[in-house]
Amino acid sequence: MTSIDADTETGTRTTAHQGTGSGARSSPFRHAETDRDAAPQFVLPLVVRIEKAAPPARTDALETAARAVLVLLSDERSTAADGEWAQAVRDWQDARIRKVVRRARGAEWRRAAGLPGITVTGRAPDPTTAEDVNGDGGRDGHEDGGGDGHEGGDGASSVAAEVRVFPPVPLDGWPKELAKLQVSGTDLDDPEPPPAPDPTGPVLWLSPQVEMSAGKAMAQAGHGAQLAWWELDDAARAAWREAGFPLAVRTASADRWDELTASGLPVVRDAGFTEIAPGSCTVVADHPALRRR
Repeated sequence: MTSIDADTETGTRTTAHQGTGSGARSSPFRHAETDRDAAPQFVLPLVVRIEKAAPPARTDALETAARAVLVLLSDERSTAADGEWAQAVRDWQDARIRKVVRRARGAEWRRAAGLPGITVTGRAPDPTTAEDVNGDGGRDGHEDGGGDGHEGGDGASSVAAEVRVFPPVPLDGWPKELAKLQVSGTDLDDPEPPPAPDPTGPVLWLSPQVEMSAGKAMAQAGHGAQLAWWELDDAARAAWREAGFPLAVRTASADRWDELTASGLPVVRDAGFTEIAPGSCTVVADHPALRRR
């Protein structure tokens, strides 16, 4: 996986979002409104658990990373004026929107899970639900603790993805438990092609024209989820959160991609720090509430 230092932009649509504890303000993705390069730079760390014997499926990891970003953005510690993460989230949003995905296993994962953050669990490769895997009955399938319920015996092909998201940190101020984690070396595959997404639900469409490692794609899916969140009104946000942030991540066909990028839906454009060319369109955030606008 690669370290993701990606900046994102919206497409042509003017967007507004609810600031973290500071009321409504324009999206920090709008270059004309703030010099984001001049601001102190922060990064949102995400760590995906990849055990040798039982790595998660690629699509499950991408979807879980996107949900993890949404869970952090909507958490009271991020949104309340006096929330313990609110200032860090504000500082992060005032600069370039960067996300870095690293991988961990075994003791590395347990050490990372001891830091403040939220672990979000995906879907197991059988009918087990995220709530069952999580074991606490929470509708969002996430927990603050770093439980070790990741069984992977010999011959196991994949398990439910686990992604832990942490409050933003300064670009050069990573906690040592996270700074030492690897950012390259392991990619992920889907044991079988993912099913067609629910046409009535949110879908983060990946570009068919850009090849990305699993880590890069996880960060880009997180960017797409964040853009969709900022575009939604309060009622749509509340409904999505109450439902547990259901979403799908799929690669669009070439024809569908052309339609999506011209549709006015939020588009992620990568800054080109890693893997792909600057300005590449990587994700279109397709949420039912945005289709009706």
